[in-house]
Amino acid sequence: MLKLYTYFRSSAAYRVRIGLALKGLAYESIPVHLLRGGGEQHMPAYSAINPQQLVPALDDAGVVLTQSLAVLEYLDEAYPHTMPLLPAQPLQRARVRALAQAVACDMHPINNLRVLQYLEQQLGLIPEAKQAWYQHWVQLGFAALEQQLASSPETGLYCHGDVPTQADCCLVPQVFNALRFDADMQPYPTITRIYAHCLAQSAFAQAAPAAQLDAQ
Repeated sequence: MLKLYTYFRSSAAYRVRIGLALKGLAYESIPVHLLRGGGEQHMPAYSAINPQQLVPALDDAGVVLTQSLAVLEYLDEAYPHTMPLLPAQPLQRARVRALAQAVACDMHPINNLRVLQYLEQQLGLIPEAKQAWYQHWVQLGFAALEQQLASSPETGLYCHGDVPTQADCCLVPQVFNALRFDADMQPYPTITRIYAHCLAQSAFAQAAPAAQLDAQ
C-alpha cells in the first residue's frame, strides 16, 4: 500500500491527498506534525525519509517520492487506469500545469510555514506584519489567477473544464489557507466559485484538513 507522510494543514500534502482521493487510491496516512516539539519534520527519523524536512513524502513499495507536483504526475503515470489528473491534449496539459504551478511555485513557497516562521522568529515581524506579508502575496497571485480563469473559455466547473485536474488539487489548499489568514476573497469570484464546487465533491471532502485523523 502507498504510504503518505502528511500534515493536515500542509498545502502541499493536501494537494496530494486530493489527487489520491480523485484517483481512488488507498494509502496509509502517516502524520508528521509540523509544530509539535519544534516540528517532527526536523527529527532524524523523518529527515532520513525526506532530507528536505518537508511534507509530503510518498512511499510506494519502499521508494520515497517528494515534491507534491512530482508526486501528482507520478500517480498519473504509475496508475494510468485511474482518473487522470492531466488532460490528454498537450495544450490543455500545459494550461493545467501552468495554473497548478502559479499556485505551487509562485504563491505557496513564499508563504509556507518555514518562511512565516523565519519572518517571525528571525526577523522579528509582529503577527500583524506577518499576516500582511501573507495577504499581499496571496492577493497578488489570486488577482492574476482570477483573470486567467475568468477570461478563458476552457474554465468550467473546475479550473479546466468540468473534470477536476491537478490545477484544482493546488487551488483548493491555497484558498483554504488564504481563508485561515483572513484574506479577502471577494475580488476573486471565479476562484471562489470553483473552490465551493470542489468542496462539495466527496474526494475533496475526504482530503480536507478537518477530515484527517491528526487534525488538531
